[in-house]
Amino acid sequence: MYNVKSLKAEEFISDEEILDTLAYADANKDNVELIDAIIDKARLRKGLTHREASVLLACEIPEKIDEVYKLAEQIKKDFYGNRIVLFAPLYLSNYCVNGCVYCPYHMKNKHIARKKLTQEEIVKEVTALQDMGHKRLAIEAGEDPVNNPIEYILECIKTIYSIKHKNGAIRRVNVNIAATTVENYRKLKEAGIGTYILFQETYHKKSYEKLHPTGPKHDYAYHTEAMDRAMEGGIDDVGLGVLFGLEMYRYEFAGLLMHAEHLEAVHGVGPHTISVPRIKHADDIDPSAFDNGITDDTFAKICALIRISVPYTGMIISTRESQQVREKVLPLGVSQISGASRTSVGGYAEAEPEEESSEQFDVSDQRTLDEVVNWLIKMDYIPSFCTACYREGRTGDRFMALCKSMQILNCCHPNALMTLKEYLEDYASEETRTLGMALIDRELEKITNPKVKQTAYEHIHDISEGKRDFRF
Repeated sequence: MYNVKSLKAEEFISDEEILDTLAYADANKDNVELIDAIIDKARLRKGLTHREASVLLACEIPEKIDEVYKLAEQIKKDFYGNRIVLFAPLYLSNYCVNGCVYCPYHMKNKHIARKKLTQEEIVKEVTALQDMGHKRLAIEAGEDPVNNPIEYILECIKTIYSIKHKNGAIRRVNVNIAATTVENYRKLKEAGIGTYILFQETYHKKSYEKLHPTGPKHDYAYHTEAMDRAMEGGIDDVGLGVLFGLEMYRYEFAGLLMHAEHLEAVHGVGPHTISVPRIKHADDIDPSAFDNGITDDTFAKICALIRISVPYTGMIISTRESQQVREKVLPLGVSQISGASRTSVGGYAEAEPEEESSEQFDVSDQRTLDEVVNWLIKMDYIPSFCTACYREGRTGDRFMALCKSMQILNCCHPNALMTLKEYLEDYASEETRTLGMALIDRELEKITNPKVKQTAYEHIHDISEGKRDFRF
C-alpha cells in the first residue's frame, strides 16, 4: 500500500504505486486536456505530484514539451534568479566494503589504487582548492568502517574548516557518505556540515539488491530510510539523487518525486537539492553494460520536469556531464554545478600518475574553475560562491519558507554578487575579471530594495579595498 507518511521504505516508495503511475501516464500521454491542466497547475509554482509529472514525462507532443521547457526556465528564474552556485567534490578515501557493480570502488576491484587522505594531505588538497577560488566542498568517501569510520570523517571536516590560506576559506562542507545511524547524523550536524547528500542509485528494490549484491549497502530499506534518520539527527538540509542508467528512467523519476513528497509530508521540508547523475565510464566499469541509458534530450526533459515538480529544490549537475550538455540544461532549472572537479583521492594538489588512478568516474567537463566562471558570465549567469544561508541559520524549514515565497532572492542575489567580487579580485584571469565586473554593475542596478542595494554597494567597495573581515 502507498503511504507517503510511512517511515517504511517500501510503503513511501511503493512499487505497486509506481507501476500504476507509469500505466496511468502511458494511458494519458496524448490526453491534451489533462496535459494542459497539469501544466496550468505547474504554473502556480506549487509543484506537481509524481503521477502528474509522470504524465508529462511520457508525453511526446512537441508543443507541450516546449511549454514545459519555457515554464521550467521561468520557474528557475522566479525562485533562484540567474545565480549558479559553484562547488567541488573532495574525495577523502576510496576504501569500500560494498560490492556495487556500477562503481569502481567495489570491494573486488583489484585494479584501482586504494587511497585515504591523511590530515596533512587534506591541508594540501584544500589549499589547492582555495587557490582556485572554491568556497564550498562536497566530501566523498567509500563505506568502510575500519578505514573510514565516522571519527575519520569528523576529523576531516574539522581540518577542512580550520584551513585559512591567503584570502581563502572553505565556508560550507556538504557530506556525501554512506547511510548511517541517527547518532552519527547528530555528530555530523554538530560538526557544522551543510547538506547531507545520499544518492538512492535506484528506487527499484529488486534491481537495487542485484546492483548491490554484497556489503551493508545491500540493505534497501536501511539505505532508503537514511534521510529520515538524518532529519531525526537534526540535519534539516538533505540532498536526493538517482544514478540514471541503472534502471528504467521513468521508474526512477517517479520514485525520486515520491521520496521528495515523503520528506515534505513527514518532516515539513523537502529535499534541499536533487542531483541527476548519469552512469559514466570508470575503471572496471563499462556503462554500456547497463542498458537503461538515456539520451541528452531525455535528460534535459527530466531536468525541466524536476524543476516544475519540485520548484523550491536546488538542482545539481556535476562534471560528469560535458560542457555542451550542461549548457543545454542550465536554463531548464539547474542551480548548482561543480567546477574543475577531480574524482580521485588526492587529485587537486598534484597530478595523479595514470598507473595510480583512483578516479570514481571519468570527468567530461575538464575546464578550470576560471574557464567555468568565464563561461557562465558570458551566458549572463552569476557565478555564486555564497554560503551565507548556512551560517545565518537559513536552513530546513526557514530556508524553504523564504524559497517557496520566492523571497530568497533578496538574500541570495546580493550575496552572489559579493562572492563573485571576491573571486574576481582574488583569483580571476584578466578577461574574467573584466567580464565579471561588468556583470556586477548590471546586476546591482536590478536590486530594487534601497537598503539591500546600499549594503551590497558598501560590501563590494570594501572588497575592492582588500577587506575580507566578513563572510558570505
